[in-house]
Amino acid sequence: MDDDRSFTTPLQMGVIGLGYIGTTVGGEFDAHPDVSVTALCDVNESARKQGGETFHVPESSQYEDYQRMYDEETDLDAVLVGTPHTLHYEQVSAAFDAGLHVYCDKPMTTDLETARELYERSRESEEMLMVGYQRHLNPSFRSARKRWEGTDRSPNWLTAEVTQDWVDRFEGTWRQNPDLSGGGYLYDTGSHLLDAILWTTGLTPTAVSADMQFIDDERRVDGVGSLRIRFEEGATATVAVNGDAPATREHIHVWDDDGAVYLEGREWEPRNLKTIDPDSTEHVPYVDFEKQHNRAADFLRALREGTDPPATAHDGLRVTAVTEAAYESARADGEWVSIDIDSVSEATAGTTPRSSDASDD
Repeated sequence: MDDDRSFTTPLQMGVIGLGYIGTTVGGEFDAHPDVSVTALCDVNESARKQGGETFHVPESSQYEDYQRMYDEETDLDAVLVGTPHTLHYEQVSAAFDAGLHVYCDKPMTTDLETARELYERSRESEEMLMVGYQRHLNPSFRSARKRWEGTDRSPNWLTAEVTQDWVDRFEGTWRQNPDLSGGGYLYDTGSHLLDAILWTTGLTPTAVSADMQFIDDERRVDGVGSLRIRFEEGATATVAVNGDAPATREHIHVWDDDGAVYLEGREWEPRNLKTIDPDSTEHVPYVDFEKQHNRAADFLRALREGTDPPATAHDGLRVTAVTEAAYESARADGEWVSIDIDSVSEATAGTTPRSSDASDD
């Protein structure tokens, strides 16, 4: 745990959604000495009972309705939103209304206008919103980002790919119900891939063309897709997401005039970092995986220091903008679709940028 300072009193945390995210990320918060998980919410009674046993939360603080939890648990300071994607907007908005800080699983929302609204609210609110894009906590991605951050060097060509046995594995689950998921594989694991290239490079997307293989008659749930993305800085990217593959692999290759950075890995292991010289010589920089950041610790640190969390509402807005444009393009036979984020950038948004090495100690 990379934290050595404590609050005067533990942060009182509620957890909404007791599936994989609620229990795993909730477990990180529960294990933190400065956090106490004191309330739970899930529509499933057995999930609430199991969550109560896991987090030692009494039945009186277990809820079926999140608004009732917000209303009755008046000592709450923050909430973890780990529910299906399309539910995030209302639950995060209501949390802000209740004066709560929020950790929200990705994607932030599945609609550009609601993503923009949450971003604007996060700018104006005293409450913090952290989005669950964990590549921001990974030392390989953090090291790669420093290649371009604050320099004149800029990426000019990117390729990125993620594969997974997603179509068969999640058949019949909410992940393939577009009313809950917002789409298909691109809105699930693909969302992490889009965020990784946007955050690591800092590039500004302006248009996307996409082709998708849908696994439903309504053409709402994609299993396989390919995207071409244009960026304001002149770079281009080719992104492939394949949810009908036998194994999980991730490959991100980013080229500039001085060579390239490769980020690669299998399954959910830590990603490996490699750099390529102009003469094609490969280097494997040392990456200290002991510095893998803990989501709960970084959430608490940002609150304590008054800085932005590792993954902000602005990051969530950018990913939703690209994703929505990609679905629109795919349903229009690959036509280029402009990406409009209302020219919002962290440089002009009035946010407090997080120091690039604030959490590396």
